Amino acid sequence: MASPALISDTDQWKALQAHVGAIHKTHLRDLMADADRCKAMAAEFEGVYLDYSRQQATTETVDKLFKLAEAAKLKEKIGKMFNGEKINTTENRSVLHVALRAPRDAVINSDGVNVVPEVWAVKDKIKQFSETFRSGSWIGATGKPLTNVVSVGIGGSFLGPLFVHTALQTDPEAVASSKGRQLRFLANVDPVDVARSIKDLDPATTLVVVVSKTFTTAETMLNARTIKEWIVSALGPQAVSKHMIAVSTNLKLVKEFGIDPNNAFAFWDWVGGRYSVCSAVGVLPLSLQYGFPIVQKFLEGALSIDNHFRTSSFEKNIPVLLGLLSVWNVSFLGYPARAILPYSQALEKLAPHIQQLSMESNGKGVSIDGVRLPYEAGEIDFGEPGTNGQHSFYQLIHQGRVIPCDFIGVIKSQQPVYLKGETVSNHDELMSNFFAQPDALAYGKTPEQLRSENVSENLVPHKTFQGNRPSLSFLLSSLSAYEIGQILSIYEHRIAVQGFIWGINSFDQWGVELGKSLASQVRKQLHGSRMEKKPIEGFNPSSASLLARYLAVEPSTPYDTTVLPKV
Repeated sequence: MASPALISDTDQWKALQAHVGAIHKTHLRDLMADADRCKAMAAEFEGVYLDYSRQQATTETVDKLFKLAEAAKLKEKIGKMFNGEKINTTENRSVLHVALRAPRDAVINSDGVNVVPEVWAVKDKIKQFSETFRSGSWIGATGKPLTNVVSVGIGGSFLGPLFVHTALQTDPEAVASSKGRQLRFLANVDPVDVARSIKDLDPATTLVVVVSKTFTTAETMLNARTIKEWIVSALGPQAVSKHMIAVSTNLKLVKEFGIDPNNAFAFWDWVGGRYSVCSAVGVLPLSLQYGFPIVQKFLEGALSIDNHFRTSSFEKNIPVLLGLLSVWNVSFLGYPARAILPYSQALEKLAPHIQQLSMESNGKGVSIDGVRLPYEAGEIDFGEPGTNGQHSFYQLIHQGRVIPCDFIGVIKSQQPVYLKGETVSNHDELMSNFFAQPDALAYGKTPEQLRSENVSENLVPHKTFQGNRPSLSFLLSSLSAYEIGQILSIYEHRIAVQGFIWGINSFDQWGVELGKSLASQVRKQLHGSRMEKKPIEGFNPSSASLLARYLAVEPSTPYDTTVLPKV
């Protein structure tokens, strides 16, 4: 008998649908009173502790989710990913970001070839280049050593590396290794981003890393040409080979751009952009800033979770548990969003990275076989570090819409502070909120409690908290490069689990193509109207009106001369 085309056709899916009614009759106030349940709903691996007891779920729910995973052949799909099978079927590609942090002696095949030696060849090249750069041996066109790096790339070429860079900036070991250096990122084609990325930098001491697999990405290459002009106008055309390097596989275009192909660092089709931070995309700029040994620790942290995900039983497998609970929240309980709430300012760029990682991966409306999904898939991800978020959007998650939350706490602060005479240290003050907020969401506050506190009757409805709002809590022992790698890998695999269960392709992104195609049409119109006074044609009335209003104003830059930012 043929397997069902969709996971929703299985008995296991239908059993979970039938189970929802029983869960709606419970409240987290009561579920949290069960000590055995709370103890069962936890998992730990290498200093990462997960407590998911505040999910709207029972141990029976979790058992049913494990049965759903079996029906979806989750174990088999995980194995196929690690074995290099072409699970990205729409692009006929393997999905092997795990190979980017595999040990040197590992064997991971794609098209019958072990890719690990290729990965390590690039890493060895990065290590050697970064050591030369950081030692001062690599000098610029004026003979000065280079201490500033601007990494030019967009999407996965930017968000993942920025997340890791921001998390490392206050790690004591990373601080010591990056003294006197700057790393900046240029992503947006908005000229304001160009201005910000080069503000107060000296071209004579700046190295630019252009990150584009094909060397044709429109936004990235315009930014690259802009930064090239900034360098050339100050140092002359001969400076390009000393001040610009590339992460690309198109050596022909790299050379035509003026970059020495020997200073191009490769990555592969089996690495999706949003999964590429562990490739030269992230490893190169991060190694230039912090040194390769620290970046290798980050890769080892990711590897530890890769091994845990591949080998651990589902009952204690952190990415599997997280992925299954997300499916439960989205497809069965009807909660479309997830808030990522790290109680660590160092993780302020985690949520923006996960936005792309999750929403580009799982924002799909059809199955991997092209069948329209009759159920909701994908999550709306957003977040902000605590306690900043508490003074921003927590009002909504406490008394408005139900939004499952990921709370992330760290036991040891990267930068501990204590003022003599204060009740608690600064980090303990932060963590007081980390521990309090999940309970506030779960338990709420009843009208009876408010009345017992003599709250005015007219204010009781306004001060009532319904509670029963799901969350889960991560507690990390510390936040070094290793733990940053673990966090990255946990979320990568969690998102893969969701896609494997939903039966979608989490590794393509056709949804980004249409807008780019239409932008090309607009670009041609803007050029024609600016340069040849061509009328606006081929657009709907609304777009034509907007374009006319835009073009009616003289451009802020003339089209017959080069203009660079003036900040």
